[in-house]
Amino acid sequence: MKISILGTGTSCGVPQIGCTCPVCTSTDPRDKRLRCSTMVDVDGYRILIDCGPDFREQMLRVDFRKLDAVLITHEHYDHVGGLDDLRPYSVFGDVNVYAEKFCADHLLERIPYCFTPKDRRYPGVPAINLLHMEPHTPIIIGDAVEIIPIRVFHAKLPIVGFRIRNFAYITDMSSIPEEEYEYLQGIDTLIVNGLRHKPHPSHQTIEEAIEFANRLGVRESYLIHMSHHILPHAEEEPTLPENVHLAYDGLSFEVN
Repeated sequence: MKISILGTGTSCGVPQIGCTCPVCTSTDPRDKRLRCSTMVDVDGYRILIDCGPDFREQMLRVDFRKLDAVLITHEHYDHVGGLDDLRPYSVFGDVNVYAEKFCADHLLERIPYCFTPKDRRYPGVPAINLLHMEPHTPIIIGDAVEIIPIRVFHAKLPIVGFRIRNFAYITDMSSIPEEEYEYLQGIDTLIVNGLRHKPHPSHQTIEEAIEFANRLGVRESYLIHMSHHILPHAEEEPTLPENVHLAYDGLSFEVN
């Protein structure tokens, strides 16, 4: 299983417009963070997690292949703003986009033309098959790729993370119900949000992300959804535990 991290930034992206802080003015490419998205290649299938407003730019950097599933964590714009840019992938047929009903209802209200039935679809709009999912109910891709949605909370908003075999992806989490840990047992590799060091009402701090990873006992953890309120990558990374890393746009690695 290959994990390709397409974006690691918070909702404003990094650099933030108008900011002259050391991170926003850094020349290190690892400090340039598009909005959060990750791609998983497993058993010949390609799975996209979130489709934010930087989706087009992100996908110009990777090979053009069919998307077998698009998984949506929640309906906030920085995670769904690129759904219209799924248009080119319609050449492979309808793109299956999975979202919770609450999230799907919001999408239907905001961009209804993206979800028009085939018989009434305007030429040129993306061909999207919007499918409902629920926490703990497996999503099966192909014959053997099982995805388990996990319930987490973004302040008071219920959202989802995902487990694919021994890998888990969680973003925008501020808390997780105790009963959800059962569904994360045996995780080897974790991608999880760590916004900054100062507490935030709807996101984990870096310290809270590390504590969460330690409780799961994972081998490697990668932090995403980072703001510019941390040190530049080259200075922040050495302060982390050996098995915790600041992810960066374009990072890829294998999970066995």
